[in-house]
Amino acid sequence: MFFNDPVTILLTVILCVCCVKTIYGRKRSIYQNFPPGPTPLPLIGNMHIMNLKKPYKTFLELSKKYGNVFSFKIGMKKMVVLCGYETVKDALVNHAEEFSERPKIPIFQKLLQGNGIVFAHGENWKVMRRFTLSTLRDFGMGKKTLENKISEECDFLVKIFKAYKEEPFDNIMIINASVANIIVSILLGHRFKYDDPTFLRLMSLINENIRLLASPMVTLFNTYPSVVGWLPGSHKTVLRNVAELRSFIQATFTKHLDDLDINDQRNLIDAFLVKQQEEKSGLYFHNDNLTSLVSNLFGAGTETTSTTIRWGLLLMMKYPDIQKKVQNEIDKVIGLAQPQTEHRKEMPYTDAVIHEIQRFSNIIPANIPHETAEDVTFRGYFLPKGTYIIPLLASVLQDKAHFEKPEEFYPQHFLDTEGNFIRKEAFMPFSAGKRACAGENLARMELFLFFTRLLQKFTFRPPPGAAELDLTPAPGLTSSPLPHEICALPRF
Repeated sequence: MFFNDPVTILLTVILCVCCVKTIYGRKRSIYQNFPPGPTPLPLIGNMHIMNLKKPYKTFLELSKKYGNVFSFKIGMKKMVVLCGYETVKDALVNHAEEFSERPKIPIFQKLLQGNGIVFAHGENWKVMRRFTLSTLRDFGMGKKTLENKISEECDFLVKIFKAYKEEPFDNIMIINASVANIIVSILLGHRFKYDDPTFLRLMSLINENIRLLASPMVTLFNTYPSVVGWLPGSHKTVLRNVAELRSFIQATFTKHLDDLDINDQRNLIDAFLVKQQEEKSGLYFHNDNLTSLVSNLFGAGTETTSTTIRWGLLLMMKYPDIQKKVQNEIDKVIGLAQPQTEHRKEMPYTDAVIHEIQRFSNIIPANIPHETAEDVTFRGYFLPKGTYIIPLLASVLQDKAHFEKPEEFYPQHFLDTEGNFIRKEAFMPFSAGKRACAGENLARMELFLFFTRLLQKFTFRPPPGAAELDLTPAPGLTSSPLPHEICALPRF
């Protein structure tokens, strides 16, 4: 037929070659003076050398060969990895505007469509971030009212721990529920009971997605969305889970709208709905933004803090001498009284231990990716607008120039020779710059109050006869402890 004609075939081949040369020539011109990196293969890029379950480990190894700024290719997507404190700070703080965008990652585009705060873009992100920060402050972030709520939640948690009567138990859902109730009180204006089936279901959805979002199948979907999208796999499970979570959120704010009082805003959803009524254009304060924002805050406000607390208890079991030193300082400064955030300045050792738990646990090792918002020359390399950027937090928290024993749990990283607490510039668990964690102040307050209250009330030990405690992180979007049980022994 048509393609049996030799002239047509020849013309088709010539056209294809010209297209390839045009595209290649354009890309080559765009990527001149681009950072060095391993040679990619056709179609798959550098995926053949990547640890699909823990990509940050691959990046840490490659930095030894290619330096603190290097390129990597996943499929057809070029990206740039930034390593070490000085490099990451230079990008996120000194060049904050240039590195302030988020890439459009297929799985998150399907989940959020650019709404919310974490993966939002441009002006929409700026508006949502301003609203989030101001509303979190209005509802107590950094204030005594919220500190009292956290202390009340600590009381509930202590009762649950005591109910196990020193018997071994898995703490993941209990601690998740306790921490989640803090952000729930801000979002919805109330708390859930720990055994509430709706609450348990919501947390299980988040836990499963945190694990699946780092799965090889989701990586393949993000790399080849049009090919992998129709196949069964964990990417489909993630989408179903988010759809269920969004349905709950939408039903919740519909109820809030029914009895909304603009003069009595009880929570973040109320505040958003009032803004929605004030905004005539519906450009930013629309229902999709509200659903995505609440979903972002509920997930982020639960997962990272609860995981850090679980790492803290595991590390105290692993290092009982450190646990005892923390308890001695608690006994000396607080005694049997209720811990307050103001106690922190009198407790340098405990403060150092909490900081080291955050550094060592390395909760978000690869960070949330950034994208260049404009063309930028950075550290001698030209990065065009739209370059996918990985500011590798693991390389910051394990920077040998700033931490004496980066791969060990060593609270002395945050203490001087006289035992005073010292701040470290490279302590960057919340990232930095314009995309830094909006809930950092809340998380810091939660970590101190939960950790001190639990160690005030209990000594934590592994179950009798348990194998040696394993500090290897489990696979997932965040680095959480492997499944384990704890024993909580009341101290008095």
